[in-house]
Amino acid sequence: MGKDKGIYSFSTCWNIKRHSAGSGMIDEIRELGFRNVELNYNVTQELLSTIEPMIERGEIGVSSVHNTFPHDPDPDYGTDSVLLGFEDEVKRQRAIELLIGSAEYANRYGAKAVVVHPGEVPFDYNIDQALKKIYHEQGPESPAYVKLWSEMLERRESLAERYLQRIGDSLEDICERIAAKGWDVSIGIETRSRCYQMPTLREAKSVFDRLKGAPVGLWYDFGHGMMMERMGLYDNARDMEDIKDDVVGIHIHETVGLSDHWCPYVHSGDMDYFDRFLPIIAAAPVKVYELKAACKPDEIEQSHDMLLAKLASLEV
Repeated sequence: MGKDKGIYSFSTCWNIKRHSAGSGMIDEIRELGFRNVELNYNVTQELLSTIEPMIERGEIGVSSVHNTFPHDPDPDYGTDSVLLGFEDEVKRQRAIELLIGSAEYANRYGAKAVVVHPGEVPFDYNIDQALKKIYHEQGPESPAYVKLWSEMLERRESLAERYLQRIGDSLEDICERIAAKGWDVSIGIETRSRCYQMPTLREAKSVFDRLKGAPVGLWYDFGHGMMMERMGLYDNARDMEDIKDDVVGIHIHETVGLSDHWCPYVHSGDMDYFDRFLPIIAAAPVKVYELKAACKPDEIEQSHDMLLAKLASLEV
């Protein structure tokens, strides 16, 4: 049994593929010492059937749910889609309704936030995959990478404002409806893992400036932030200063190269880089570990101990 993790929560993405019963999945996370979970977007109604009684009995708390929740198999509303930025109004309204549905579950479970991937600038092929292949084979300084990156950036920057406007419109509608229902639930728009996806930290800031006072903020995914910094999209240390007061929740994990969802400090062996996120971790209202299945219980325990020690030295 792992040590009590207190206010820290843990995403079900770690072990969802190992379980056919939701209760077994939650019990395994409780064994790590977590009292709270984030229910991720692959949690089905069937899994929920044995999780909900545990929530009702107070055996587990829910910090957050990840849109679209429960699982929706339609790829149009999956985690890698245009979603809140759809030009097609019927699709955009459907995406809004799905997010309201996720917020309703969050409210029912006493969760404080819904994590959402708000959208992207669409490309006719997966340019991010192509860029990552060049990154690994030739490096980010190579002529091939620089050429394709500039092509990606040109399209992204020319269309970003249009999609950002629609994402803002959708969030405005969603936040008004959440407020009207009296739900104490924040919408957290997540930093993403592909270069054409939204938002960057600066794009997120522009949304929050528009929606001041609304229950919407940044869901800062550190591993994704590290990937986008390495690829060249933004600078975490520079941009986080502007966004730090808008953070409603975080995904704690680290990136080794461009591979994400590893235990901070333990898998990278880098004792310094992740430190830039410590002030955000200390202040974040909702703190969730989002780790891959390859992370072992003893590695999770070691990583958490190191993180707590780092945070304690920050306070001195």
